Amino acid sequence: MSTSDHKKNAPGHIRVAVLSVSTTRGLDQDESGAWIKKQAKKEGHEVVIHQVVTDDIAAIRELTLHVTEKIAPDAVIMSGGTGISPKDVTIEAVKPLFEKELTAFGPLFAQLSFEEIDSAAILSRATAGIIGKTLVFCMPGSIKACKLACNALIFPELGHLLKHMKE
Repeated sequence: MSTSDHKKNAPGHIRVAVLSVSTTRGLDQDESGAWIKKQAKKEGHEVVIHQVVTDDIAAIRELTLHVTEKIAPDAVIMSGGTGISPKDVTIEAVKPLFEKELTAFGPLFAQLSFEEIDSAAILSRATAGIIGKTLVFCMPGSIKACKLACNALIFPELGHLLKHMKE
């Protein structure tokens, strides 16, 4: 079966959680999270939660587990905390929770970023994986990075990924 056939049979309505990692912004200032929420709805998906969490491993891990276990969305889209500064700990918090890792997501995102921002793309540690029955994507917090990841990678493949994950 071809990729296009798989995509045709993929679910179209997906339950999405939007989590933003920041110690300086609240929900009202969360431009990237607000854009992801709006775009997810525009794609026909249901946003079940939109929340900001502080740059702290325990807080990120606790919220991620709460969302994946109690709210149980099909996908969690996380923005922020993927850089290399000491406060950027999203990857350290989330990656150990992955049961499976989508190893192509980070390199593909870096390649697309390189085309837009040149060698600065090396700063990104974007990653994705599966926690329980939930797809989890971690990407930089800039609005430009969120638009790139969501429009080029996440939303075009979300239903397809979900279909295979639930087989």
